Amino acid sequence: MAEPPPEWNAAAVRIWLQSRIAAARSDQVRAERGSYQLQDDCDKAAAEEMVCTLVTKSADTQSALADALRALLDRDDFIWRGVYNDAKFDRHVRGYIRKVAKMAKLNTGFGNTTHYQ
Repeated sequence: MAEPPPEWNAAAVRIWLQSRIAAARSDQVRAERGSYQLQDDCDKAAAEEMVCTLVTKSADTQSALADALRALLDRDDFIWRGVYNDAKFDRHVRGYIRKVAKMAKLNTGFGNTTHYQ
């Protein structure tokens, strides 16, 4: 028999989003101190920071977070500071939105607040 999904915990989701923002900012600093080869890592971290920052206020309910992620995915382009390659940044943003949307749909993974995931 299938186990019912866990109940939505808005506080845990907000904590997870805040921890991801902090980790992304740290990763951006590390990448910016590196060489040319780390510019893509900086764009990935910037994409993660942008997505988490824009949906943090929508974490009260599972449906509100899903709606915010859907609205974000419907945008044509994404503008954020410190981006090296706009096309790659857009791909990273869309990929991260899909990751968080899947987590929100299944209501899993928000307990993992470690830096590297």
